[in-house]
Amino acid sequence: MKGWFKLYSTRNYAEASIIKGMLEENSIEVFVLNRMDSSYLSFGEIELYVPVHFKEVAQQLLNKSLMN
Repeated sequence: MKGWFKLYSTRNYAEASIIKGMLEENSIEVFVLNRMDSSYLSFGEIELYVPVHFKEVAQQLLNKSLMN
């Protein structure tokens, strides 16, 4: 995915949704790619991507939110 940076991946859909919401509240576009297997939820991950030009800001926001 050219022009996008994979910021975070998780197996927890709720966690991905919370991070997506936090980024969107800060005016950062987020693309969510759900690679979880629909039959066996223990396989795959949910990946969050942000535009490359928001990479630094998004990483700082993510680090700050994970510290709390």
